[in-house]
Amino acid sequence: MNITVTQPALSWLIKELDLVEGRYIRFYVRYSGRHTSSGFSLGMTMNDEPFDAITEITFKGITFFIEKKDAWYFDGHDLKVKYTRKADEIVFVLT
Repeated sequence: MNITVTQPALSWLIKELDLVEGRYIRFYVRYSGRHTSSGFSLGMTMNDEPFDAITEITFKGITFFIEKKDAWYFDGHDLKVKYTRKADEIVFVLT
């Protein structure tokens, strides 16, 4: 399992979340009940430091990670964080 953050997505995150070097972004599984057939979706939170990360990557001094307890959701897939200009937001894609 790998995390990829496209350059446009990274730029958007830095601007929108006022991110600076040394910050952390954790991707986690949350119960949503609305947008997926499984009832779960991905969430994102800032500044939680890795505790038991299964994967992490650092871009421009910002560490993106996923904890082992959330690995089941990915089922061997990679996470790609992309920016969509049309909606002016980021999207999560499992590949």
